[in-house]
Amino acid sequence: MVAFYENGFTIRSLSLMQHPDKAGTFRRFRAGSAMSLAGAGANRDDTSMKRFLAAAVTAAALLGAGGAGAQTRYVEPPPVMVSPDLSAPWVLQLRQAQRVQPRQIQRQRVVRQAQPQYRQAQPVYRQQRQVVQPQQVRPQQQAALAARAPAKPKPQIDPIYLPQVVEYSGPHGPGTVVVDTANRFLYLVEAGGKARRYGVGVGKEGFEWRGTEKITRKREWPDWRPPAEMIAREKKKGRILPVHMKGGPANPLGARALYLGSTLYRIHGTNAPWSIGQAVSSGCIRMRNEDVMDLYNRVSVGTKVVVL
Repeated sequence: MVAFYENGFTIRSLSLMQHPDKAGTFRRFRAGSAMSLAGAGANRDDTSMKRFLAAAVTAAALLGAGGAGAQTRYVEPPPVMVSPDLSAPWVLQLRQAQRVQPRQIQRQRVVRQAQPQYRQAQPVYRQQRQVVQPQQVRPQQQAALAARAPAKPKPQIDPIYLPQVVEYSGPHGPGTVVVDTANRFLYLVEAGGKARRYGVGVGKEGFEWRGTEKITRKREWPDWRPPAEMIAREKKKGRILPVHMKGGPANPLGARALYLGSTLYRIHGTNAPWSIGQAVSSGCIRMRNEDVMDLYNRVSVGTKVVVL
């Protein structure tokens, strides 16, 4: 058997051995088939060329359209003009196309029911009385409480005992110190019938004295050495006095002291200004610290002091 192929087409399969009488027929068929195949090939080439040209034209058109689209992609489109004639058929079609059936929304009416308000009753608490048991206070605690307690207001001095210049018609000359124990005044006699008057505290009953002395010493913030008789006397009253106390604000002699002759008496200041105008001392003449400092600067050692 012999198979003949032309351009991929099977022409015929024959067996010359079995059919020798058909050899001529086979040759004629072969020649006709070759011509037919040649014509078919030509037609096929024309069809392929046409298809190629059509594809090229289509590609060119697509490229042209794509380029134009790319160039006009960001160009603002022209505004849409609507015809003023609303009865135009295309306008009616547009309106019918855009007609949207409105959705019917059923609004449910919400009715708020007033809820009853309940006021919660506040519980009433009764405060129980607390019974405080008295506590025993130790002596140290008593001292601390006494220190914290507000100090009692101290009595004020009578304004009549404040320093002032007054008329003086006594027999003593200028520069003399005159102490009026009955009226609790001390005068420093000045010229022209004037005197500077100060309020003083004098000796209590049994400690009064009268006489004339001279100032023999002057001391600022003097030390205090109470005499033995005073220490023993105050001890009987339950008050213990120190043998010696340095000068300072707590010292009973105050800021200044003027010693009188060889006696134990002095004109001095005090840390208890409210006692001015009273008879409370053991014989000394006490003044306010401000006043004794002023007098201290106005007199000198040797000044005459008359106690009436």
